[in-house]
Amino acid sequence: MKDIKSYIQERLFELKDEKYKDFQTSLCPGTNNIIGVRTPVLRELAKEIMKQDYMSFITSKHTYYEEYLLHAIIIPKIKFKEEQERLGYIKDFIPLIYNWAICDILVSGLKSTKKNKELYYEFIKPYLISKEEFEIRFGVVMLLDYFIEDKYLKEVFEFLSNINHEGYYVKMAVAWAVSVCFVKYPEETHKYLKEKRLDKFTHNKSIQKICESYRVKEEDKKRCRELKI
Repeated sequence: MKDIKSYIQERLFELKDEKYKDFQTSLCPGTNNIIGVRTPVLRELAKEIMKQDYMSFITSKHTYYEEYLLHAIIIPKIKFKEEQERLGYIKDFIPLIYNWAICDILVSGLKSTKKNKELYYEFIKPYLISKEEFEIRFGVVMLLDYFIEDKYLKEVFEFLSNINHEGYYVKMAVAWAVSVCFVKYPEETHKYLKEKRLDKFTHNKSIQKICESYRVKEEDKKRCRELKI
């Protein structure tokens, strides 16, 4: 009987798609350990792993990009007695995140945040003031996925304004977050943009993302374009 890591690596190579590998490599510059397995296929493989010794897998050292993606898919699927337990596994995994896709697939799966808002809100705060690019991105993407609502909006703007990191994937996450804020709170976000509290690149990228959104009215896009710096 093969150990779980050997089994998973063998399955990943069986499922590889060379064209997708080239495509994914172009989306993740600097990531050189991609096998080339599509995300829906990885999700199906994660279901297989969940029926086996998945804990041995997520506590093992990974070699390939897809193993990190599987790890990120599996963490939200585990049934814990207390949500606090999941946070421990997330905390252990975050330092392993080395590109935007691994970060974002983890965040998108953390639907349990919706039932544990305050627990997760406190959990992500240290990451929003981290000096590490993908730790900050994790915090920002968590904000835009789960905390753009009345109760948190003012603090969200403060968090975004206080982020001071030159990493491209931080700036893009902040711009994405501002665009989500605008979709949900156009007047408040327009006022925020008028204050010009972001660096030039992030400010203008936020406006670009707002203008690219099909959920924003044309007249609002026009107002935002006038705020470019």
